[in-house]
Amino acid sequence: MQPLCRDHPQPQSFDRVLSSMCTRPHPDAVAAATEFLTTNPGDPMTYQSIAKIESKAVNLLADIVGEPTATGYITSGGTESNIQAVHAARNRSATKTPNIVAPESLHFSFNKAATVLNVELRTVPTDEDHRADLTAVENAVDEDTVLVVGVAGSTAYGRVDPIPELTDIAHRVDAVMHVDAAWGGFVLPFTDHAWSFAAGIDSLTIDPHKFGQATIPAGGLLVRDPSLLDELAIETPYLESPTQATLTGTRSGAGVAGALAAMEALWPHGYKETYERTMYLAERLETELSTRGFETVTPHLPLVAADIPRELFTALRSEGWRIATTADGTLRIVCMPHVTQSLCESFLSDLDRLRRAGNSA
Repeated sequence: MQPLCRDHPQPQSFDRVLSSMCTRPHPDAVAAATEFLTTNPGDPMTYQSIAKIESKAVNLLADIVGEPTATGYITSGGTESNIQAVHAARNRSATKTPNIVAPESLHFSFNKAATVLNVELRTVPTDEDHRADLTAVENAVDEDTVLVVGVAGSTAYGRVDPIPELTDIAHRVDAVMHVDAAWGGFVLPFTDHAWSFAAGIDSLTIDPHKFGQATIPAGGLLVRDPSLLDELAIETPYLESPTQATLTGTRSGAGVAGALAAMEALWPHGYKETYERTMYLAERLETELSTRGFETVTPHLPLVAADIPRELFTALRSEGWRIATTADGTLRIVCMPHVTQSLCESFLSDLDRLRRAGNSA
């Protein structure tokens, strides 16, 4: 690939990326995204081919999450999906002082949603296992609560909240129950976690451009009842289609086509193999870090958290490792599909060398 000009940087390599929740897209996704790059799903009557592809993509997402009758649309990612979930729940309610209740492990997109939509955001503590504290949620909801959020694959620790219990709390106050499975949605079908529509939830975020291995941008918003999606409908008088439920208007068909191509190539066997391989890597990496004396958090999904000295973290970054920390400073490593055993071994080798050089307390 030639750069746009002599001084233009080359694309980021994934060779040392251990912090991202995105990954190399599947080759079929790249090809499909390129083919439909200039189509606009926001004008479905004009661009009918990409509209049909989006319908197929939503149907396949519904199969993946175990609710074949679910409906929705392909978003730009988890942020748009979560904002739209809050948007729909707010519009559904008659209260003039709406609030949403979410655990402190929530994604920052809910802070954006609360600000943009003028909705009070009530965050509650998590328990010792970094999952939503049910008592705290119960105490936070009231008659003005329009949405309760559960996280299925938290960005910090890869935890899955007690979704059935949160759903019960939400429905007791007539609130919508939303699950943010942006990262976890493509691995959770191969686990025993109760996380999706079978748990009684109303709406769900799931991102094909993360573990789904689609091209960016490609998120997904799914709802059980189409009437919830109808709460988002806006009239579009100059288009052939009368209304639009999306947050954006014009959208590139690249994300839509790439999402369908990746899912058709990988569901279910490819995703199952990826989950098993990355989960094995996460468990092995956690064991290796624990053996070296670092305090770790047992992985429930392919994400490793370990408490390492800041000096060592900084030294690893200076060696080119793309790593990150949680809000409390804990190292987090996400075992995405591009992460291999040799990559993990190389990381541990550099970690050991830098420790010997005195980059640790």
